[in-house]
Amino acid sequence: MANIVAIVGRPNVGKSTFFNRLVEERKAIEDNVSGVTRDRHYGHAQWGGKYFSVIDTGGYVIGSDDVFEAEIRKQVKLAIEEANVILFVVDCLDGLTDLDKDFAAELRSSKKPIFIVANKADSPEKSMLAAEFYGLGLGDNDVYPIAAVSGSGTGDLLDEVIKHFPDEGEEDPDAGIPKIAILGRPNVGKSSFLNALLGQERSIVTDEAGTTRDAIHTRYKLFGQDFIITDTAGIRKKAKVKEDIEFYSVMRSLRTLEESDVLIIIIDATRGLEAQDVNLISLGIKNNKGIVIMVNKWDLIEKDHKTMDKIKKEMIEKLGENKWIPIIFTSVEEKQRIMQAIELAVKVYENKTKKVPTSKLNDIMLPEIEKYPPPAWKGKYIKIKYITQLPTKNPVFAFFCNLPQYIKDPYNRYLENRIRENFDFDGVPIKITYKKK
Repeated sequence: MANIVAIVGRPNVGKSTFFNRLVEERKAIEDNVSGVTRDRHYGHAQWGGKYFSVIDTGGYVIGSDDVFEAEIRKQVKLAIEEANVILFVVDCLDGLTDLDKDFAAELRSSKKPIFIVANKADSPEKSMLAAEFYGLGLGDNDVYPIAAVSGSGTGDLLDEVIKHFPDEGEEDPDAGIPKIAILGRPNVGKSSFLNALLGQERSIVTDEAGTTRDAIHTRYKLFGQDFIITDTAGIRKKAKVKEDIEFYSVMRSLRTLEESDVLIIIIDATRGLEAQDVNLISLGIKNNKGIVIMVNKWDLIEKDHKTMDKIKKEMIEKLGENKWIPIIFTSVEEKQRIMQAIELAVKVYENKTKKVPTSKLNDIMLPEIEKYPPPAWKGKYIKIKYITQLPTKNPVFAFFCNLPQYIKDPYNRYLENRIRENFDFDGVPIKITYKKK
């Protein structure tokens, strides 16, 4: 998609609020605390019949105490390089600051169209204050007073912005593309994994837990297939989440889980499969998601030839009935088996969308049922006559029989295991329903 707009500026001028206004969703976290946004954050918008991508960025600052300062600046520069149009957001209430002037000096070398967006102009009097920003000296650029909270003034701005787009754009460039989410506790290596896959610093990585806050979407091509990978904020136990910002980060992560097709749940090899990981896996199963467990930091484990099998066996025991979830051992730091992990996630997506022909299903499953028929109930014999896969987004199989109400859980598990053995549904929750015939 050729039409890309980058929203840039110093901290706490309302960039994320403006981003949410343009994409018409609360995708970016908004808070009065400065420095909430750190990574580049993407969304899609439309105006005047043209579609475009919008990039939200962290606040550009020099000489602060923020340990993320240099990394945020790097992300801002990458967004500017990627964009067709730059929206430089300033704050009418604060007026022209030294930070605005410093950032204007950085932008001056850019050959791209720059619009000065004076935010928080929610009254005629405040709009008048916007004139001060002509002092930034960015060539012939006009200043556009807006109020991101209400949307006031954004129409006039967008009318001018879309004149610089080379094409009409696609309505939703991500429609129909497999969505893979990277989830896990804080500091297990989620952002490092994404960066290693992409070969660039898409997400900021530090040793500090909770570095990633927003859900970071990236379009990626591998094995001849496009898909979207989303890095998410680390999910801790509810009782440990004290700050509003972390609460919203976790909410974004859980919403990403619901919107994704396949989850790569990363766990720390030095800590093993903990209760919080199991809760996350259960949530994925409840939402009918494909699941891969990726054990990261394998390089930190002292091991022999039996260690991997031993740890895998312990994990499978903790998973209980969910033994169908594949487990892969990786080291993002050493770039060990990371491509196999994403390849496994793609295979799980294929399993999730697989349709088994009805004739093949009956040819294989009916002999399995004949070999071990459903137990009789109070002298009544249950006869399964026919099986078909329903046309649903997730694998659901309908078994037609004379007495569906008498089939119990143990036999249901037997049928599920036979389906998995014969048709390879690794990594995917499957459902069985019984219908009277």
